[in-house]
Amino acid sequence: MKHVAAALAVVALALAAPAVASSPITVFAASSLTNVFPKIDPNPRYSFGGSNMLAAQIEQGAPADVFASANMLLPRHLYNEHLCSKPVNFTRNRLVVIVPSSNPAHLRTVYGLTRRGVKIVVGDKGVPVGDYTTVVLRKLHILHKVMRNVVSKETDVRDVLAKVALGEADAGFVYRTDGRVDAGKVKKIAIPHKSQPNVRYGICVVSRTQNRHAAKAFIKRVLAPVAQKKLVAAGFLPLKHSHR
Repeated sequence: MKHVAAALAVVALALAAPAVASSPITVFAASSLTNVFPKIDPNPRYSFGGSNMLAAQIEQGAPADVFASANMLLPRHLYNEHLCSKPVNFTRNRLVVIVPSSNPAHLRTVYGLTRRGVKIVVGDKGVPVGDYTTVVLRKLHILHKVMRNVVSKETDVRDVLAKVALGEADAGFVYRTDGRVDAGKVKKIAIPHKSQPNVRYGICVVSRTQNRHAAKAFIKRVLAPVAQKKLVAAGFLPLKHSHR
């Protein structure tokens, strides 16, 4: 009887003990979300970087639960490969040109980037910000003239921002949200509205996740009104529900 009583006491203690918290989910997210995602939810483990590189890591089996991309193309590709759920558009953005606060090249408009000798840094091909930049330059009919001035192609929009902020380039193309990060070190030059690309961010649950419920809950949180207000406060554009 003593053994039975002892066993029952152990069970009672186990039931009374607080449940051990499950490990946080891992969210792979575009670097332009670095400052806002932790404000929406500080609990996940975040891995920020170029969306194309993060997508490649997921293809190679990296242990991510959620993928948030700066475009819809990459998560759609993963969806077609059965590597993530059908992506949902969760926010939008806009491109700007940034220059160092001292503006040594005396740039005033995007057309000034065609002048010989101007040092420009852009996102590489396949990186969403790089592909969006190409769209802008083609719409403005200045692609070749600007590209001849490109001195560096980066794998991450934050690397573009850093090089311009440090004065290593005269100008660069980033999202307007990134232009706010080093507001004291860079100035923004607007890009004509007619040439703006359709910058839509997509999010999905990675198929290999062992935390599907928590991953879905995170996406639901990002789409909720409170999170959407935080995205807009960070400079992202309001979500157009008709374009999900």
